Parts: sequence; structure tokens; C-alpha cells
Amino acid sequence: MNLRTSVLSLVAVVILASAAMAGVPPKTQSVEIGKMVPDFTLTSSDGKKISLSDYKGKVVVLQWSNHVCPYIKFHEGTNKTTQKLNQMFAGKDVVWLAIDSSNYCEEKKDGINEFRMENDILYPTLLDASGKVGRMYGAKTTPHVFVIDQKGKLVYQGAIDDDQTLSGKEGVRNYVAEAVAATLKGSTVPVSKTKSYGCSVKYKK
Repeated sequence: MNLRTSVLSLVAVVILASAAMAGVPPKTQSVEIGKMVPDFTLTSSDGKKISLSDYKGKVVVLQWSNHVCPYIKFHEGTNKTTQKLNQMFAGKDVVWLAIDSSNYCEEKKDGINEFRMENDILYPTLLDASGKVGRMYGAKTTPHVFVIDQKGKLVYQGAIDDDQTLSGKEGVRNYVAEAVAATLKGSTVPVSKTKSYGCSVKYKK
């Protein structure tokens, strides 16, 4: 092996290692704003099979979750950000689905269901232990949110809001609320992409 080949091999190893440390496998794809998103079928923590295509004609919010992550404990627990959002659009054609793509999610179904019950979470948590759906969407953190319009096109992806410090202060800008409200009206989403924050998704290696 010559020097050039050795250097290239070393660079490749570093890139792969960096991707693994970020919690996102190097083969992760990502969906694009304005493009159709891929369909999928997953089983919820309470044993129900759910497909994205079941909700054609509705606005769908996909939120990556992991109930042991401090950011999820804040948004679904202490502050109940996601429950408030879900309630805000109750009675409208909006569907909220949480997805857990951590490699051990099947093993913690009981914990997920207990967490959901304790925090009055009415929407399902779908289990993606293989990470196939998470990789397909390019989900990087918990939470990482994707808003899909009535035609199946992605209109927003990124953070729930601009409160990365989890302060819970007044005046927080909620990107998801803006995106869903605009989509229901048939308007352009004010901000279509932001950088998500939270714990890295613990994909299966």
C-alpha cells in the first residue's frame, strides 16, 4: 500500500467515525423541502401498525423521540410542548406521530408506554429499531420534526422552536406551529428549515 492510498484510507475511517459519533450513519439519506416524502409502515409501542399513507389528505407531523432523552423529557414531559401543539390543532386535519429510531426501542416499549401515560401523550410512538425510517428521513436528533402537507410533500424540517436552552420562557418562536398553521391555510411556510437540536438518534450500527 503506497502513501497516497494509506492517507485516503485514514481519511475514510475518520469520516465514518465522525458520522457514528454524531449518531447518524454515513448512508443516511434526507428528504427535501417541496418534494414528496417516502411512505413507511411501523408498529406503535402499543402494538398497532401505522402507515404514513393512512393519512393522505391530512397534514402530518413526524417527531423523532426517545423518552430517556432530556430534551424529550422537557418537550413531552415538563413543558409538554408537543402535547400543546397537538391540542392546538385538535379537530383539524392534522396528525402527530412520534418515531423512536433508537436501536433499543423495542426493549423499552413498557417504558415508552408508561412515559406516554404519565404525560397524557395521545399520539402514538412508532418503533423503528432498524433505523430504516430515521435514515430515510435523515433524522438526526430527538426531537427532530418534519411537517408534511396534504399532498405528501415536505414543507418544514428542523427544531420544534428556537429555545435550545430549554428555558421555557415567554416569546419562544415555535417553528412547527407556524408551519402547520400556514399549511392548513394553504400559505407558504414562513421558515421551511432550521437546525434541529437535542440528543443524537441512537441508530443501530
